[in-house]
Amino acid sequence: MQIRDLPHPDPGVPDVRTGGRFLVWLYRRQLGGQFKAMAWGLVHTGAVASFPVPVGIAVQAVADRSGAGLALAGGLMVVLGVLVSVGDTMLHRAAVTNWITAVARIQQLLARKTAELGSALTRRVAAGEVVAVSTGDLEKIGWFVEAISRFSAAALTTVGVCVALVIYQPTLGVVVAIGVPVLALAVLPLLPRATRRADEQREKAGRATELASDTVAGLRVLRGIGGEELFLGRYRTASQDVRKAAVRSARMWSLISAVQVALPGLLLIVVVWYGARLALDGRIEIGALVTMYSAVTFLLYPLQHFEEIAQAYSFSRPSAKRAARVLALSRPADGRITDHAPLQGDLYDPATGLLAPAGRLTAVVCGDPDAAGRLAERLGGHPASEPDERDERDERGECAAGGPGEANSASHSADRADAGEATASRTGGAGDPGNATGEGGEKDCGEAAADAAAPTLAPLPSVELGGTPLDDVPRDAARQAVLVQDKDPVLLSGTLHELFDVPSSGAVTAEQALAAAQCDDVLAALTQSGTDGSGDPMHSRITERGRSLSGGQRQRLALARSLVTDPEVLVLDEPTSAVDSHTEARIADGLHALRDGRTTVVLTSSPLVLDRADQVVFLPYGEVTAVGPHRDLLRTCPAYLSVVTRETDEERARKQTADASVPRKDPQEDPGEGLPAGPRDGAQDTSHEASADIPRDTGSATPPHARVGALDSIEETA
Repeated sequence: MQIRDLPHPDPGVPDVRTGGRFLVWLYRRQLGGQFKAMAWGLVHTGAVASFPVPVGIAVQAVADRSGAGLALAGGLMVVLGVLVSVGDTMLHRAAVTNWITAVARIQQLLARKTAELGSALTRRVAAGEVVAVSTGDLEKIGWFVEAISRFSAAALTTVGVCVALVIYQPTLGVVVAIGVPVLALAVLPLLPRATRRADEQREKAGRATELASDTVAGLRVLRGIGGEELFLGRYRTASQDVRKAAVRSARMWSLISAVQVALPGLLLIVVVWYGARLALDGRIEIGALVTMYSAVTFLLYPLQHFEEIAQAYSFSRPSAKRAARVLALSRPADGRITDHAPLQGDLYDPATGLLAPAGRLTAVVCGDPDAAGRLAERLGGHPASEPDERDERDERGECAAGGPGEANSASHSADRADAGEATASRTGGAGDPGNATGEGGEKDCGEAAADAAAPTLAPLPSVELGGTPLDDVPRDAARQAVLVQDKDPVLLSGTLHELFDVPSSGAVTAEQALAAAQCDDVLAALTQSGTDGSGDPMHSRITERGRSLSGGQRQRLALARSLVTDPEVLVLDEPTSAVDSHTEARIADGLHALRDGRTTVVLTSSPLVLDRADQVVFLPYGEVTAVGPHRDLLRTCPAYLSVVTRETDEERARKQTADASVPRKDPQEDPGEGLPAGPRDGAQDTSHEASADIPRDTGSATPPHARVGALDSIEETA
């Protein structure tokens, strides 16, 4: 494998049982490159090791006054010099190629794992650990892969030199052959302590990096509450801990380096002293003594590679362990049904009773953003972390979806399925939505916690599309049929044209999607900031994660990208949470028009979006409790009214008290009876949907009754 051949056609399936097995698997995947590097290493170190031979011949030729001997020595030195130069150059080239190809293989594996897990990756592994694996850990693993070939060549050359010395001068050769292994193994007792200190340093560095990233991410909030100095002080303390750990680690590695220098020096002294006595006794010639001295001096060079491989392994082992832990994460990819019919039809979730009719825009109100995110992931099929989430709810023993029923719903999937079928029958027939309001899961938290503590948790049933369970079909087929956009979509760096270069049906153009997502101001801003001079916003570049754009602009571009794909089912989780009310109303109209005839599910609590949906499903505690048009639910479902208008418990209690003290009128006498009442005592709602006339980022607030009135005026204007 050459660098020009990257990326790898297939990075393979790694052995992630342990970090050591992962390193072995990585080495075996590039045996050809390793043998090539080792061959050039043998040329290099063998030439260096052979230099004592011409040196000894030259010294002996001077002693014997032999011109032919000097010429021979000179010729050998020239040849060995060329071999040293060529071997070192090619060794470096081959070793670096191994380094780059190994790192590229791991990067491809990490990218494949990220695409497989999606947003569930950061819920299973800390974001700081993912960053550490994809940056510093790759460098350490690459260093070990690169050092293996040099170490192998040095070890083979050392063995060859020792054998040659024993044959050439058995008396001195035996001393060298015994001393070199002792020198190589002398540092082994120090390696465990050095490794522990290095692990401690990396652990503290990882904590400091995670603390820094969290601080930067929440810097605006920290400044608002006056906690900036507190977190900066914590980071200073963590940074000093990293410095002290690094000094402790460096001291141990310095001791190892000192041992690697001192012991070979002692061996050299012993060989020179013993060889000098042999020369004085006439048992060896002066040229042989010089050859032995030069050979022992050379052996100091491969011992450096022994130290390097020890350091590389000590640093790469925990890095490989972290990489293997990330790569070991998995989610089901294959389904038991391969010859399934085209995935189309109604989208039905047996666990919650949610039914999204084919070709219609269905809005879902959960009341809890986390519950909405989990539901959106389920609707896409093959949920990545559902067991983990159920375990977390079991450990907490608390209500997960803003109310008590979520824990109960996590424990009894069969009950949810029965309730879901009953709800589906109501939504599929001519039932009155008001009949679905009364009992939908109003349980207290104690009962929910008891249900959550059940000893066994049955797996949740799969979401069905047209009667086919999505978990039973291959994951790629499920993703092709159902596209899920979470509440925090990511924009990759590149041009706007590249952003919309995604797999799609071709029925929706980028222009249509941008218009539906109300991206006119985004296109104007990109045109002004464009540097290519073409004036075409599609050629304007977007920075990493769209940081040059506002939150609302990023959200609208992500929505337009999802609309371009034109999937059979589109699931959107809070797609308009960062835009103002006027833009939100136009986006809702554009979304309804562009997705006409396609199944669309929007998880939101915005009245502007809910008012334009074909049907609204109220799902507060993990179970469907009401289905119908937005305005009907406002009149017939008090719980739905509280969620949509952000009514607090205190406001609800005051309203119930006031309602109890005022005689109820006949609805026929007062047509306004049953409409939502605003907060008493001047209380105001501060949600982001507060006003249809004031942008959300102004911080303004509007009472719920004014917001409902705005809805009426918008409908009349339309």
